[in-house]
Amino acid sequence: MITLYGIPNCDAVKKSRAWLSSQGLHHTFHDFKKQGVPQDRLQGWVKALGVDTLLNRRGTTWRQLDAQTQAQAQNEAGAQHLMQTHASLIKRPVVEWTGRGGPLTVGFDADTWLRMAEQAHEA
Repeated sequence: MITLYGIPNCDAVKKSRAWLSSQGLHHTFHDFKKQGVPQDRLQGWVKALGVDTLLNRRGTTWRQLDAQTQAQAQNEAGAQHLMQTHASLIKRPVVEWTGRGGPLTVGFDADTWLRMAEQAHEA
């Protein structure tokens, strides 16, 4: 039921996958580079968490975009388009703990993840 979304060479994703495995938590990995960013999921994530939680404005990909392209992120639709087009703009990992509509986390935090894993196990 746990699905981890990200990019395999991302350090946070590597750490997250290793943590899930070390906890004995079966999970599916969705590789943005190979499988793309699922548009329906991205829309749900933005609705649940907001653009500011998902859009990585600190990374190399963001800094490489010209100002006009960055300006597209000023509204939700533009930000979603940018994240759809440039998967590296999505903060990682995004984890759906119990499937669509269930709890979501972005990034790795061991304490939060322990709580989420307990909830996922109970579901």
